[in-house]
Amino acid sequence: MDKTKLKKLTYSISVNLVIVAMLGGLFALTLNNGVKSVFAPQSENLYYRGNSEQKCVSLMINVYWGNEYLPNMLKTLKDNNIKTTFFVGGTWVNKFPELFLQIVNDGHEIGNHGFFHKDHDKLNYAQNSTEIMATHKLVKEYTGENMTLFAPPSGAYNDITVKVATNLGYKTILFSKDTIDWRDHDTNLIIQRATTNIQNGELILMHPTLNTAEALPTIIEKLQNQGFTLTTVTQNIA
Repeated sequence: MDKTKLKKLTYSISVNLVIVAMLGGLFALTLNNGVKSVFAPQSENLYYRGNSEQKCVSLMINVYWGNEYLPNMLKTLKDNNIKTTFFVGGTWVNKFPELFLQIVNDGHEIGNHGFFHKDHDKLNYAQNSTEIMATHKLVKEYTGENMTLFAPPSGAYNDITVKVATNLGYKTILFSKDTIDWRDHDTNLIIQRATTNIQNGELILMHPTLNTAEALPTIIEKLQNQGFTLTTVTQNIA
């Protein structure tokens, strides 16, 4: 083999080795601490949105606080004949069982939001399991039902979280639209975030705040005027 061909072959091998090393480093990095790989497909039990073929959206309401605004929100939902999904924290259910049962008796779907509102991406397998199961058992004591949807607090999760939830019979639910109502106490801004550029299957995250309660009637009206049906999360992801 002449020198020119040898140089080309050596260069080609070197480039390929560099690429392999880079890919190996990325693979190791994304596996560290159970963080999802950027190359991995989305888990069948992890949902950021619902069925894109259905003209449906869901208002998913996470509850650890805001009990003073929930009755108004429940009335708005009832007045508009809407059933949605409330993801409840265990500590909140313990403090406000009567309000929790009002949500249940109104026919809304109940999802699991952990017990102490911890960042689940920082928990090991056993800790993830304890957080989810403590709320699961508590809710079952009140309702007799097994919840099947888990929304990690703050949207914080990793592969361990999803694995634990799956092993416990849960689908892990994230969101596609965030009203950020816990931070921005602006009714018009909450309405805008919940109703602008909406697509089929949106999971719209909100909380029981004063401004969200004020925004809710308009949010429902605007979404319905766009032709969307407001459903529970389970119906949305089906």
